[in-house]
Amino acid sequence: MRYFFYTISILFLVNPVFSQQSKDPLLASNPELQKKWVDSVYNTMTLKEKIGQLYTIQVFSNEDEETKKATIDLIKEYHVGGIIYSKGGPVRQAKLNNELQSISKVPLLVSMDAEWGLNMRLDSTFAFPWNMTLGAIKDNKLIEQVGKQIGEHCKRLGVQLNFAPVVDINTNPKNPIIGNRSFGEDRDNVTEKALAFMKGMQSVGVLANAKHFPGHGDTSTDSHKTLPTIDFDEKRIDSVEMYPYKRLIKEGLSSVMVAHLNVPSLESRSNYPSSLSNHIVTDILKDSLGFKGLVISDALNMKGAADFDESGEIDLAAFLAGNDILLISEDPPMGISKITDAYYEGKISEDRLAHSVKKILMAKYKVGLNHYKPVELTNLVSDLNRIKDDALYEDLTENALTVVKNKSDLLPLRRLETKTIAYVKMGDDDGSAFFDELKKYAKIHEVKADKLDEMLTQLQSYNTVIIGFHRSNETPWKSYEFTDQELVWLYEIARTHTVILDAFVKPYALSDFHSIENIESIIVSYQNSDIAQQKSAQLIFGAIPSKGILPVSVGDFFKVGDGIQNNSLKRLAYTIPERVGMSSKKLEKVDSLANYAIDQKMTPGIQLLIARKGKVIYSKNFGYHTYDDKEKVTSNDVYDVASLTKILGTLPLLMELEEQGIVSLDIKLSSLLPEYKNSNKKNITLKQMLSHYARLIPWIPFYVATLDSVTHQPNPKYYRHEYSSKFNIEVAKDLYLRSDYPDTMQTIIKDSKLLDRLHYRYSDLPYYILKKFIEKHYDKPLDELVQDHFYESLGANMTMYNPYHKLSGKNIIPTEIDNYFRHQEVHGYVHDMGAAMQNGVGGHAGIFSNANDVAKIMQMYLQKGYYGGKRYFKPETIDKFNTCYYCNKDNRRGVGFDKPQLEDEGPTCGCVSMTSFGHSGFTGTYAWADPDKEIVYVFLANRTYPDSSKNELLKEDIRTKIQRLIYEAIID
Repeated sequence: MRYFFYTISILFLVNPVFSQQSKDPLLASNPELQKKWVDSVYNTMTLKEKIGQLYTIQVFSNEDEETKKATIDLIKEYHVGGIIYSKGGPVRQAKLNNELQSISKVPLLVSMDAEWGLNMRLDSTFAFPWNMTLGAIKDNKLIEQVGKQIGEHCKRLGVQLNFAPVVDINTNPKNPIIGNRSFGEDRDNVTEKALAFMKGMQSVGVLANAKHFPGHGDTSTDSHKTLPTIDFDEKRIDSVEMYPYKRLIKEGLSSVMVAHLNVPSLESRSNYPSSLSNHIVTDILKDSLGFKGLVISDALNMKGAADFDESGEIDLAAFLAGNDILLISEDPPMGISKITDAYYEGKISEDRLAHSVKKILMAKYKVGLNHYKPVELTNLVSDLNRIKDDALYEDLTENALTVVKNKSDLLPLRRLETKTIAYVKMGDDDGSAFFDELKKYAKIHEVKADKLDEMLTQLQSYNTVIIGFHRSNETPWKSYEFTDQELVWLYEIARTHTVILDAFVKPYALSDFHSIENIESIIVSYQNSDIAQQKSAQLIFGAIPSKGILPVSVGDFFKVGDGIQNNSLKRLAYTIPERVGMSSKKLEKVDSLANYAIDQKMTPGIQLLIARKGKVIYSKNFGYHTYDDKEKVTSNDVYDVASLTKILGTLPLLMELEEQGIVSLDIKLSSLLPEYKNSNKKNITLKQMLSHYARLIPWIPFYVATLDSVTHQPNPKYYRHEYSSKFNIEVAKDLYLRSDYPDTMQTIIKDSKLLDRLHYRYSDLPYYILKKFIEKHYDKPLDELVQDHFYESLGANMTMYNPYHKLSGKNIIPTEIDNYFRHQEVHGYVHDMGAAMQNGVGGHAGIFSNANDVAKIMQMYLQKGYYGGKRYFKPETIDKFNTCYYCNKDNRRGVGFDKPQLEDEGPTCGCVSMTSFGHSGFTGTYAWADPDKEIVYVFLANRTYPDSSKNELLKEDIRTKIQRLIYEAIID
């Protein structure tokens, strides 16, 4: 047997892959001063103090006073060298840490299990994605950043050693304790990820720890509960399980944790824990692999070790095996006694003791404990939950999401106008963040049923079903499997529908599938966090690309490294400001100004959205529907956008016609509509009309002529309170205009006088005229045209005329209490009187929308006519209409679009680029896009409620002051 171990040792020694660690990873930048400090501390220690340094005891920051007293006794009486914090909270831990450090003769080496961040143990701290999720990411620079930021958190909390990264190669899908804690099953991927993590964390002065040596990835039992067995031969262990250690040791790994494993090929004694094996710890790890850093036993109170012998004997065996630090002994005083006896009996030499104690002291010096400073409590929680952490989490998630099947390139979803989409939730955890995000892109209904046949019946009206499988994200050990019933339901739904399955669990959940034939697309989203749900919804609709690859093989269908890469369709994504070069802190001023407008009763409510670089980074709602403060404004509420209708409805239809050669900017009104041939407007061109440079009067109050001259009520000659074929134009609830009156309005416009001189004068009249032309050309009403040509394919499902036909009144913002025309609250009906007299459908007004939908259309313009995988306009068409043709005539306007002011006053803050464009609306609305800074800004309000004559919103320049704040928040 002695020869057997000798040959193995030789194998490890001669294998050229086992590079010796050339530099001691515990050496500080000033080794002479380090050695001087280490020696001075060591030389003043008693034997009891030296042995105490070997021990790291477990501490809970939420422990009771009796437990705390026992901890203090261990520090004072037994001089333990370190503590490992477990459950609790950051402020409590910091206070306790400061107290414990103050009573320790030699500063304590503070450690934690913070594999995915401090949140692994502490409340009120940040959790990064689990290693399995990180294993799906191809860009290892991101993993390095994770290590760095976790290291920064540890350092801020006074933690110098983090027991991470896990380098176990998870080749057993049923592994009960590693699983999500592993970077995957591919040794090279695990190694590169672990190396990046280590480098990041150690770059900020926190010691990394590779675990669990020699490899816990292919076990079927949990070493916390029993002693797992690794049944591979030494060649396999050398080439797979130990591979990451070789690389990390070569690159400066600070510490290794030795697991409690039964490894027959490396230790001849039956069921002898690897953590207690001199051959595994010393001959292989320290000698053959040349590891010079700290060797740390796994927790000695775990059943994998604790069941082997009495507590003190286990401690002694672990030290004799070659461990430097004895982690979480069941009985430190007993262990210290046993080691002391062994010292006096000559079983432990002074050199052996000094070897470990001085390594521990070297580590303490390296992390700055020679100049220990207490943890500063001020801003501690906020320092451990930074915006940069949120930004990195989003980066990681976007890079991890993995499309493993995509039949017929279903993903990302295109041609939304052809899709009827249902969402079905499976699993026992919440999926609301996923559903809410999906609804930002298209009209989607959640379908629920208690029985399969009920579910299938309800799904008959849908052609596409998105199934979200949601299970708990609380810990990486939570159950992840589908139930048998869920699998049956999934197969049956997929048999009759196009199905997208999104699994918010680890990939192994797919192992139970008998077939995936009928499932068109499958996404592995790894975790059920809100961010994972939101990003996965964005991926489905092409707002972000798919980048991830599987870190493990799954059943018979998917292999490690599988992953379909899709490009973005340039739909709006959603993120935080810092990811697009803006400051969340500075944007808080936008909140303040919006709240000021509400408090000063400039408007009952506001929807406010800001996007940059194709990503919505601010979407908030303020106030209520009305001043009775009953209905809070939500993102799903729609506002009467007033004159934004011009650029959201009429203008894009005209741009289409111009591209098709049906019209040109120089076409004359007499050519558009023959009835204008003998009109004073016959020679006005389309460019002049839409640039408001055509001598047209600003507006005509058509409704005035339809009121009784005495009562000022709607004249019965023109109105009825009941619908009929003759009175079929619904201007308000229970108020119908005579059906021929829109023709009268067109005649009035045609015969109206022109202004005396040619100069810039804003007018609604072109849009009355152009509405008639467009509807005549297509033989179809304007409200249907904009849906067919734009809104349905854009996913602008909250944009419409006459919303009372489709939406609940609870989602429609009222605009005015009308006491001059309709004499009622205008709610769900267009506020503009002229549009109301056209059955709510005006070329100049009438559209209702929410900020999210308006942003989609503005983003499409900003992207030169491209959005969601579809080209709506050629770039040159956008440029043609976004040109100021009469700037030399003191007219800032583009063709349909408003443009920045030419001098001091105008429609913007004066801080936007001259390439920017947009429009404002009478009800308090505003939409603006700036190609130079890639910004879209949408402001929706009902400042006209209850009285449209007041316009403090305009007088105080609230919308443009907010615009200025947006530009001041740019930090790149």
